[in-house]
Amino acid sequence: MLTVASLGMLGYGLWSTGAAVVDLVAARHLDVWADLAAIVFGLLLVLAAPLVRVRMPGGLALASQARLGLQALALHEAAHLYGAIAGIPQLTRGVFALLLVLLAHVGGKQAPGMS
Repeated sequence: MLTVASLGMLGYGLWSTGAAVVDLVAARHLDVWADLAAIVFGLLLVLAAPLVRVRMPGGLALASQARLGLQALALHEAAHLYGAIAGIPQLTRGVFALLLVLLAHVGGKQAPGMS
């Protein structure tokens, strides 16, 4: 479970960072500060993913906080680009993040060698 959780966090961090870089360089839909913040939070999530896998104390907390930062920026992006916040996409992101954290938490409680 830890492997699945850490790979999910790694993928989400890379995807968020890549999307922010593309918007910063090519699309220019968002403010520069929002793109830079998304890059920072995405890279923090990428950094936290291996820490979650090896059960480093504070790794899951770092990953959770990076995900919350990305969620906040997703709300900003939706409000800025579309003028409204659609509930279903935001809930889907939140449920996905909760699932990854739950997988990491349960996987971290398993006996060593079981994950």
